Amino acid sequence: MSATAAGTAETETELAADLTEKQRRIVDYLRTEADGTTYFKSRLVGEALDLSAKEVGANMRVVKEVAPFEIEKWGYSSGTTWKVTV
Repeated sequence: MSATAAGTAETETELAADLTEKQRRIVDYLRTEADGTTYFKSRLVGEALDLSAKEVGANMRVVKEVAPFEIEKWGYSSGTTWKVTV
C-alpha cells in the first residue's frame, strides 16, 4: 500500500469513527452517486437510504463539516437541495 493510499484509508477510518451510522450512510451515498458537481434533494437521498428528508437535513449539518468533499446547502424550493462537489 502506498503512503497516499495509507493516508486515505486512515482518513476514512477517522471519518467513520466521528459519524453515526446514518451519517456514514449519507456520506457513502453521496460519494457513490456524485459525479463532479451534483445536486441532491434531501427527500430523494432519504428515499434511497430509507430516511426522512428531515433526518437527512439534520445529519447533513454534521456530514458537510467532516466529509472529504464539498457540500453546500443550495436551495429551498420544494425541499432542501444540496450541492455536492467531489
